[in-house]
Amino acid sequence: MSKPMSLLSAFLCTFIWGTTFIAQDTGMDTIGPLTFNGTRFFIGFLSIIPFALIFEKKKIAKEININRKLFFKLLFWVGIFLFLGTYIQQTALLYTDVANASFFTIFYVPMVPIILFLFYSKLPHWSIWPSVLFCIVGIYLLSDFSNATVRLGDSLVILCALFWSLHIIFIGNFIKVFDLPLFFGALQALIVSFISFILAIYFETITFANILNEYTSIIYAGILSGGIAFTLQIYAQKNISAAPAAIIFSLEGVFAAAAAWIILDQILGLNNMIGCIFILGGVILSQIAPIYKKTINKL
Repeated sequence: MSKPMSLLSAFLCTFIWGTTFIAQDTGMDTIGPLTFNGTRFFIGFLSIIPFALIFEKKKIAKEININRKLFFKLLFWVGIFLFLGTYIQQTALLYTDVANASFFTIFYVPMVPIILFLFYSKLPHWSIWPSVLFCIVGIYLLSDFSNATVRLGDSLVILCALFWSLHIIFIGNFIKVFDLPLFFGALQALIVSFISFILAIYFETITFANILNEYTSIIYAGILSGGIAFTLQIYAQKNISAAPAAIIFSLEGVFAAAAAWIILDQILGLNNMIGCIFILGGVILSQIAPIYKKTINKL
């Protein structure tokens, strides 16, 4: 896949992720977050696996045999991080608005270099620290700290951003070694679905009729987000560097907030909008500053 196609994949992936917040928010009227995620990602798996078997069947065994132990190790951790990120995010939507959830989720972008520093000793660019400060100011302006319920939801989303960060990092490690984006995308969706259903059996009441009541939201979130978007993410990260990919992915919050305003009539106040600008600005600064420094050094 060429670089322009990878950029297009990143933009399409981001648009789907952003608008999927609406389906996630409206899809839990009669079912719990575990049941929603279990169904959503199983549909995602079913939507990808036929294409994986058609286009990647001949190289699946060959690619896995490059390093079988590493393949399954990465698959395990990617599946775990994706489950934790999506489940916590889904639960948070029970307590907070779509705009809050989406903008706090993109806090994972400046988190990635911090995690790389803590676990891999990769020194982050100086811009990370003002970026984090921008995000903290944005969190203060966007969140309603006087409302304990909203505060809980926003806290959960910030926690889920940690697991999104780890998911991004491990996906990056995977694509450096293996070339199975469709097959890997299908398998990670299956893992999330399996874990979600196992836990839903114990913590939620699974009713088939209630699942059918939410079929529109589940299908949208399942096929487009749980299936197509996460596969597009792998394609995007394979052919474009982490910085431009992260900037594009951070637009998820913008798409989500716009969709929430148009579809759910969730209107942001002036302070909230300024908070969104601070968070988006902090995220973009963390990615633009290192690129600018490299450009200056070349000159």
